Amino acid sequence: MMSIPASGDRFAAFRHSSYARFFFSRFLAAFAIQIVSVSVGWQMYDVTGNALYLGLIGLFQFLPSLLLILVTGSVADRYNRRAIVAACLLLGSLCTGALLALTLTHSFSPWPVFGILLVFGVERAFMGPAVQSLAPNLVPEQDLPNAIAWNSSSWQTASILGPVAGGLLYGASAVAAYSTALLFMLAAALLIISIPKPAQRAASKAVSWSTILAGFRFIWGEKVVLGAISLDLFAVLLGGAVALMPVFARDVLDLGPWGLGLLRSAPGIGAIVVALLLAAYPIRKHAGVAMFVGVALFGLGTVIFGLSQTAWLSIAALMLMGASDMISVYVRESLIMLWTPDEVRGRVNAVNMVFVGASNELGEFRAGTMAHVIGAVPAVVVGGFGTLAVAIIWALGFPKLRKIDNLDAPSNP
Repeated sequence: MMSIPASGDRFAAFRHSSYARFFFSRFLAAFAIQIVSVSVGWQMYDVTGNALYLGLIGLFQFLPSLLLILVTGSVADRYNRRAIVAACLLLGSLCTGALLALTLTHSFSPWPVFGILLVFGVERAFMGPAVQSLAPNLVPEQDLPNAIAWNSSSWQTASILGPVAGGLLYGASAVAAYSTALLFMLAAALLIISIPKPAQRAASKAVSWSTILAGFRFIWGEKVVLGAISLDLFAVLLGGAVALMPVFARDVLDLGPWGLGLLRSAPGIGAIVVALLLAAYPIRKHAGVAMFVGVALFGLGTVIFGLSQTAWLSIAALMLMGASDMISVYVRESLIMLWTPDEVRGRVNAVNMVFVGASNELGEFRAGTMAHVIGAVPAVVVGGFGTLAVAIIWALGFPKLRKIDNLDAPSNP
């Protein structure tokens, strides 16, 4: 792969055609996921009227990542990552098609949907480590920070457009929403299949408990990476409010499916602005401090969103949450990608994806369960204050992470 200097080149990663296809595949897949997420959440709340079921949506998607953690990373390190991603996208297409079939036959009910989401979770469990580990194989190391920023912008752009599109499509019909998501998922799979097989440093050792647990050992031994991953875990676990957005859209703010799409898009709007700024102007100094400030602002935005009863203020708070979360995501992903040897990258990313899944999907379960017991507004506000506390505790408990300065030249792991 030709090496192109990244300095001053905002589009350095796109000079590599394989990465360009990877980027657009991730965008289409993320767009489809957002449409499905909005549609399933609203449809589930329509059918059940119970916030607990919204929390269970997250739990069933998370369980496979936890149960398969010792397998998925090793698979990503030993086998063709491009083929794994393509297979996962095809499985995701089948799951989306199954949701479409339930809707067409008027059979949408919690437990069949949870079964489909469980398979979705298996797909995500294998895809997460593979897709995160594939990007560094598609660009030279000096262009990797640029690729990380563009990866985030791809997801965040989909997070803006996808929920709005999902809300509009679901407002027309659930069939239209799931059909569009299915087409996008299939297109994403075809783009990945079209990428030439990239170079990959496969794990050379025979499979054993030692090789399987290499990702855990690396993370535990590198306290900077451990601190970054665990910070995200507990911050989003406590501060996540996505699962309860159907409740806020319908019962608190009196909005319809389109309004739910707008709420779901708001964090992405804030995040994409920051992601584009980071692609052009990467963090050069005080990266650790920036990460902790980002987490604290995420908690503050969560509190404001929980207390707000006005649509514009709620949207502004969600934009603040997305913008601040983008800062911590950028620093965390940079640390993981740049500090991890390629031969264990899949296993490290598998652990990371479980932490991310725990923060997101278990965060949804936490929010849904608390909302069922104490109400949606208190569940979100308490979680926001919890995130603020996490930022302070981790800043004191991981001083080396707080003192990280320059992400362009990290210490060798």
